[in-house]
This record gives sequence, structure tokens and C-alpha cells, in this order.
Amino acid sequence: MNDLTLLQAIEKLKNKDISSNELTLACLNRIKATEPKINALITLCEEQAIKEAELADSQGFSNEEKPLLGIPFVIKDNFCTKEVKTTAASKMLDNFVPAYDSTVVSKLKDAGAIVLAKANMDAWAHGSSTETSEYGCSKNPWNTDFLPGGSSGGTAASIASDQAIIGIGSETAGSIRQPAAWCGVVGLKPTYGRVSRFGVVAMASSLDSPGPITKNVKDAAFLLKIIAGKDEKDATTSKSDVQDYVKALGVKLNGMTIGIPFDYFEGVDSEVTKKVNDVIGVYKGMGVNIKDISLFAPKYAVSVYTIIQRAEVSSNLARYDGIRYGVLGRKFGEEATRRIMTGTFVLSAGYYDQYYNKAIKVRTKIIEDFNKAFEKVDIILGPTTPTAALPVGATKNQDMFGELADMLVEPSSIAGLCGISVPCGFTSNGLPVGFQLIGKQFDEGNLLNFAYQYEQETQFFKEKPKL
Repeated sequence: MNDLTLLQAIEKLKNKDISSNELTLACLNRIKATEPKINALITLCEEQAIKEAELADSQGFSNEEKPLLGIPFVIKDNFCTKEVKTTAASKMLDNFVPAYDSTVVSKLKDAGAIVLAKANMDAWAHGSSTETSEYGCSKNPWNTDFLPGGSSGGTAASIASDQAIIGIGSETAGSIRQPAAWCGVVGLKPTYGRVSRFGVVAMASSLDSPGPITKNVKDAAFLLKIIAGKDEKDATTSKSDVQDYVKALGVKLNGMTIGIPFDYFEGVDSEVTKKVNDVIGVYKGMGVNIKDISLFAPKYAVSVYTIIQRAEVSSNLARYDGIRYGVLGRKFGEEATRRIMTGTFVLSAGYYDQYYNKAIKVRTKIIEDFNKAFEKVDIILGPTTPTAALPVGATKNQDMFGELADMLVEPSSIAGLCGISVPCGFTSNGLPVGFQLIGKQFDEGNLLNFAYQYEQETQFFKEKPKL
């Protein structure tokens, strides 16, 4: 029963076909069977999860105020969890046990969900492979000789392996969508400010966006409604209304227009390109208009993203001095050190205007470029990543691996847009391929509907790895 989707599990709990205790134990058994192969998790909350499942069973499942009652979930280990260790996959935080929950965790708990485990990730969310994790690299459940992506690689691998019913990741640029594509699951990056960052170990504060990693689009829509909304503890969250995103699904796409940016196919693997072209064909069959558009080339966005992100990393990691946070004497890993040094450099006197200030100006140009495109199209479609999953060890001596792996999602993150990665088939060697849809700011309902319509037509989400 651990292979159930979220809405299937909710229905079975309400009908008393299963209990939360049975569901939680099924997930725990799956974790014990698969963890030695994929290393998707850092901390397992087994004892507490079983207690909470038993409590959920005693409450019944008809309470509309607790729509996730009894549902076990995994969450990336950069979200603070009260009385549960939160490491951000760095040994510097190996003994950090928060006294409070992040807003996302608090909302999920209030909805009745059960924290099953904290998921592996790239240390400090620096990377796109989980190979920078100081708790060992996670593996791709479709082929454990390959990477799951990152930085939310542990969450994506866990959901693809049916270790839990739902998962939560965070994205600065690619950290939800890229591992979702490589692991064959759905990854939703909400609009910046749609979901609170409070209690999330900060990477780049003007970019970080928490979001769902799920088995299908409908689950992501259901989950987004619960975690979205204004938060007084995060001044960057939006006051805009939170939709019932599930109700937004099912609107016919006939006559709507998808924009295809040709720059997003430059340098993309031929198998990935073919699968994405197949996706375009499916949408044409639904009566959608396809329009070629020109966008700011992703290869140029890499520089902008790198400068802004590194600058904000250097600021955010300054608090880990072993006195306020972190372990005294413990050093940052190689990737974090490199990012701090680069960020400090671009913010330093004499270089601020040359690098950081210029990057901020180009960021504005990228936002304007997307705004012009959305005057002509309803949604934008392209590959999520240039390649399918790469072999374990691919990041060795590749200082810009993450930026290049995430090249196609960086522009939309820079612009604060919403985006989603959806499975669209497999390569000749059996690795998943994902395509992305990019929507306007706070247009998640439309974005999810486009994704849902494709998913229902193709049903790739039903494919499972054979671990």
C-alpha cells in the first residue's frame, strides 16, 4: 500500500480500507528494503511516526480540517523539524536539533501528516546530484549506478521508490525539477513567495522556493494548497489568494497556446529532445496551438544565476561560525567553501558593480523577457534538463556541474516564475526523461492543469522502478 498516490491513500483511509498504522508500517518496511541500495534518507523518525499513525487512527478520517490525517511524508533535510535533527546534509549541523518547525512542516502537521524521515540532499543544497552530501550520495532507483539529481535528490529518489506517500523539496534553481526529471516523478516549483521559506536553511534568499515532489500531478496540486499562503514569519510571502488547485484541473486546453523556446533545445541530448518533441505532439492532439518563441538563452542565464546565488550563499552561511550555529572547528565542505569565496568576491569593494550589480540588472531583463512571451502564449514548454541521469561520479572535477545541469530551469527561477517537471518517457537504457512547463507568477492553477492534461493522456506516472 506504500505505492498508493496521495489521493488514493486519503480515500482508502476514509473508507477504512486501510489504517494509518498499516500505511506507515508499509512505508517503513519499504524504506528498510530499499535504503541500502539508494541512501535516500538521513534521519528516520520511525518510533514517533508509528505513535502519530496510531493517534490518527483513533481520531477517524472525516475531519476536513485535517485533509492529510495519517499520511506519512518525507521532507528534505534543510527544513527545520522540532525535536528532530536537521543537518542540511552537512556534518557541521550533525548535532542541530531545532526547537521549532518550519512553516511548511507546521502546515503539514496541522493538516494531520506524519513526518516519516528527513531526506538526503546536497550539503547546504549546493549541487545537483547529492554527491556533495556528507552523509553519502543517494542513488537513482531506476539504476543505482546513476545519480538521482539534486539538491532534493533524496526526496525524489524516496518518492520514486514508494518509501513515502508524498515528499517536500526546495528549489533555488532546479533542485526540485531536475531530480524529479531524473527520478521519473513530478516536481513542482511554486512561484517565489507562494510558499513560506521560514525555517528552511537558507541558500539564496531571493530564489529559494519550497515545493512538492509527488507521484502524480493531482497530488502536487492537492499538496500545494496546504503549504501555500501568506506567512507573517516570512515577509517575502505573497498575499495573493491560494486557489483550490485540484479544482483547476480538468479545464480543456483546446485553443490555448504553448510557447516553445528554441534556445532551450540547444545542446540537449538527442533522446531527451525526441521525448520532448513527442510531448509537443500530444498537446497538438489536444487542440493546443504551438508557437515558436525566442527567450533569453539559458546559457547566458548561468552567469547571472551563479553570481546572485553565490553572493547570497556567502551572506547566508556567515552565521555558521560554531557559536550561533554549527560545530566549533568543523569546516565547510569543498563546494560550500568555493561558493562562499566566489560570493564574497563578487560583493567586495571594486567588484560589486562589475559583477553583482550587473547581474541584478540582467535579472530584470530576464523578467521582462518572460513577461513579453506570456503576452503571446499561455504556458512555456521545454526539456527540464539537457540530459537524463548521469552516472555516479559525474560531478568529480566539475566545478560548474550544478549550474550546467540546471541550465534550462535557471531563467525561470531567476524570474521567480512557477514551473513543473513531468515524466514523459525513458531513454534507450531505461532512465526517466522529464519535460518542464513554465507559468506566469502565481498562475499555478493553469500550470498544473496543463501538466495534468498531458499526464492523463500518457500515464507515465504509473511506471515504477524495479529495485
